[in-house]
Amino acid sequence: MKKIIIVAVMLLALFQSSTLVAQDLLKSNDLSTLKVDYLSDADIAKIESQLQSNNLTIDQAEPMALAKGMTASEFAKLKIRLSELSKGSVVGKPEELIGNTKSAELTRKQEKITNTKVKDSVNALIFGSQLFDNPTLNFEPDLKLATPVNYVLGPGDELQISVYGVQEFSATAPVSLEGKVNIQYVGEIPVSGMTIEAATQKIKAAISRVYSSVASGQSQVGISLSRIRTIRVTLIGSRQPGNYSVSSLATVYNALFLGGGPDKNQSYRNIELIRNNKVYTKVDIYKFLVNGDQSENVGLKDNDVIRIPAYNQRVTVEGQVKRPGIFEMKPGESFSDLLSFASGFNEFAYTASVNVLQKTAKEFKVQDIKASEFNSYKPLSGDVFRVTKILNRFENRIRIDGAVFRPNTYSFYEGMRVSDLIAKADGLKEDAYSNRARIIRVKSDLTKEIVNVNLAKVLEGDMEADIPLFKEDVVTVYSILDFVEDYKITIDGEIKKPGIYDYQEGLTLNDLLVQSGGLTGSASKNVEVARMIMSEEIDDANPNKAELFNIEITPDNNEQAANFSLYPFDVVNIRKMAVYEKPEMVTISGAVNYAGKYVLASKKAKVYDIVKRAGGLTSLADVEGVKIKRPIQAKQIEAVESIDLNLGKKDSIQNKLEKKLKEDLKFAIIPVDWKAIVKNQNSNTNVTLFPGDEIEVATFNEGVKVTGNVLLTSEIPYEKGKGFGYYLDAVGGIDAKGWKKKAYIIYPNGKAAVASSFLFFRNYPKVTPGSQIIVPEKPEVKKLSTGEFVSIAGVLASLAGVIIAILR
Repeated sequence: MKKIIIVAVMLLALFQSSTLVAQDLLKSNDLSTLKVDYLSDADIAKIESQLQSNNLTIDQAEPMALAKGMTASEFAKLKIRLSELSKGSVVGKPEELIGNTKSAELTRKQEKITNTKVKDSVNALIFGSQLFDNPTLNFEPDLKLATPVNYVLGPGDELQISVYGVQEFSATAPVSLEGKVNIQYVGEIPVSGMTIEAATQKIKAAISRVYSSVASGQSQVGISLSRIRTIRVTLIGSRQPGNYSVSSLATVYNALFLGGGPDKNQSYRNIELIRNNKVYTKVDIYKFLVNGDQSENVGLKDNDVIRIPAYNQRVTVEGQVKRPGIFEMKPGESFSDLLSFASGFNEFAYTASVNVLQKTAKEFKVQDIKASEFNSYKPLSGDVFRVTKILNRFENRIRIDGAVFRPNTYSFYEGMRVSDLIAKADGLKEDAYSNRARIIRVKSDLTKEIVNVNLAKVLEGDMEADIPLFKEDVVTVYSILDFVEDYKITIDGEIKKPGIYDYQEGLTLNDLLVQSGGLTGSASKNVEVARMIMSEEIDDANPNKAELFNIEITPDNNEQAANFSLYPFDVVNIRKMAVYEKPEMVTISGAVNYAGKYVLASKKAKVYDIVKRAGGLTSLADVEGVKIKRPIQAKQIEAVESIDLNLGKKDSIQNKLEKKLKEDLKFAIIPVDWKAIVKNQNSNTNVTLFPGDEIEVATFNEGVKVTGNVLLTSEIPYEKGKGFGYYLDAVGGIDAKGWKKKAYIIYPNGKAAVASSFLFFRNYPKVTPGSQIIVPEKPEVKKLSTGEFVSIAGVLASLAGVIIAILR
C-alpha cells in the first residue's frame, strides 16, 4: 500500500512540475522533467501565447528548449500538440467548432449551424413580428451552461471522461451511430436514449469494474458533455418553412427565429409542437412578449415538427396607445386584454370611451365602448379600435397675473371669489393698483368680455365688489409702476461713458458724472445742460425749444461748487478744451540723413520743413523721386459710397471702386517736385502735411523698368535722349495682347503720364532715370458670329429698301 501511495505522490509531483514548466516555457531553467502527455490543451495554448508574445516560432525555440534539458522526443510531441491546436483554431472550415480555443476547457463544442435570415417587411405592424427581425435575438442555447440533468444522449454527442486520484485516465468518447460509447480497457457502453445523469451512473459503474481505485473511492470519475449533436426539426407555416439543423439544446423559440417567425396569415398564439405524431404542447408567443414568460419555450428533439396554423382573430388598434398595431386575439379575451397587449393608453388618450369600427356580413358599423365595458367587450375579427386624444381644454383652470406675489395658473372651484384667488397667489404686492383690476371672461358663446373689479373694496370685505369667478377667468392686477413714465437722461461729450441713463428722483449733475465714468482729460470746465420746456399754453412770443444752463465744474475732481439738480430728459454736454491736441507724427524714409518719425510741430508744417529736420537729402538721393504716401481716410470711402453714379443696380463699376479703396489701395500718392521747392518754398508742390503722411525719397536709379504685356519684363539702363520705342525694343517688343497706344510711364515721384495722339502722330511721354514703363493688355472684343452678321445685313437691306421707297 505504501508503494502505491509513493508512486501516486511522485506522479502528482511530476504532473505539477510539468504544469509549472508549461506556464513559462522560455523562462524555466530546467525542462528535463517536462512531460507533454500530461499537459492539457490550456497549457499548450499558454505555451503558444508565450511564443507569440516573444515573436518566436516553435522551430526558433527548439535550441533553447533542448539546451534546458528537454528531450528531443518530448519536443517533437510538443510540436505536434501545437500544430494540432493551430489547426483547431482555423476559422471558416466546414468542421469548424463553436467555442473559443483558449477557453476549450470551459466550453463544449458543436458543429456550426448556419441558416439564411430574411427581414420581415410585410408584417411590420403585426405585434410579435419584431421579435424575429432582430439578428441579435436568436435564442441560441448557451454552450457554457451546465449540462441539463435531463439531457437525452444520442448519436453525435461526445463525452469527456476523466479518472483522477490514485489512478488517472482521460479520454473523449463519442456516441456512435449504434448509441454506444467506447472506453479504453472498459469496452462499449450503450447510452443512447438515456439522460446524461443516468448515463453518468452507468459509465461510472463500468469503469469501477476495471479501475480498482474507483471502486475503493481512491480515484474519482468525472463525466461531462464536451460536444453536442445536431438535430433536425421541421417548420410548417413559417415565413421560411423547411427542415432545419439545430442544436440538441435548442428550443422552440430558437427554431422559430431560424424560420423567420410565423408567415403573414399564421398565428402567433397557437403554435403547435408535434412530437411522435402528437401535439406535445402549444406555444403562445404573447406570453413572452407581454410578461417575459418562457415556460412554453420547451427543448426540441430530433424529428420534432413545429406547425404554425392560420390565425383565428386579428384586430387593429390605432391612435393614442403606447404600442399601436395589429394584434391576435384568442376566444374569450376582452378589450382589457387587448389594451395590455398595446401597453395601455398613452398620456394624451381619451379613456372614457373607445370607438370601434366593425365589419358585418354586408357593411361596416361603428360602436362606442365605454370604460365600464372594457372588461366585458369581446373583440371580433377585423375590429379597428381608434383611441382619440383628450380635448385641448381645462375643466377647472383659472389664472391671475400682474402685481401679486405668485402669478400663476390655479385650480378653480365653484363659489370661488376674487379674494380667494388673491389669497392663493399669496396676496398683492406693495405696488399693486387697488382701484381697479381686470377680469377677462369667456362667455358661454366663447366670446370674451372684460369685468372690472375694485380691489380696495374687495380687501375691505365688500361682498358686492368681491364677485364670484368662473373657470378660464384671467385676472390681471395692475401695478402703479405701469403708469409711471420711464424717465431717461442723456450725457455726451468729453465723458468716459457717454450715453442714455435712467433718471431717478434727486439725481444731480455730480451723480451723473460719476455714474458715466468721470470726465476725460480734454474736458472743459464749461458744461451745458438743455432742459425741455413744459407748458399748458403755447407762447408764440417765446421761440425757444429748450432751456439752456451753463455750469462751471472742476474737471480735476468731477465736482461743481453748487450741486445742480437734473430733471427728466435733460441733455448734458461736456465741452472740450479750446486747445487740446495730442502730438501727431509723420514719417520720412529713404535717401535722407535722419530717417524716422517726426512730430508735426506746426499745423502748417510742409514737406520742406520735415526734410530739413531730417538733415536734407543725401548725395545718393534722386531729386526726381520725392513723393508723399497719404493714408486713405474712412470719410473718403464714405464719400464714394454716398455718390450715386446712376449706373443701375446690377452695374459693378461703383462696387469695384469701393472695394478697391477699402481693400487694395491703402495710400494715395502725392508727387513732389523737389527742385521747384528748393527754388521757391512757396511752390504749390510744397504741400502741407497731415498726420500719418509718409515722405519717401528714392535712391537714384539709372535703370528704366519695362513691365506689362511685353516679351521680357526687364530693367534697361537709362540712355539719355532715348524714348519709348527704344526701351520697348530692348525687351523684345510687346506681346500679342499688348496695347501699345495705351502704354504709360510712372516717374520716381509717383507721377504718371500716358501717350497722346494728334492726327496721325502719336507722342509718348519723356523717359527719365528710375521711371517704369507699363504696357496694358488689350480689352477682349467679341467678334460677330455668322448668324449675327447675317441678321445685321438683313436689317440694313430692309432699311435700304424703305429709303428707296420713300425717295420714289
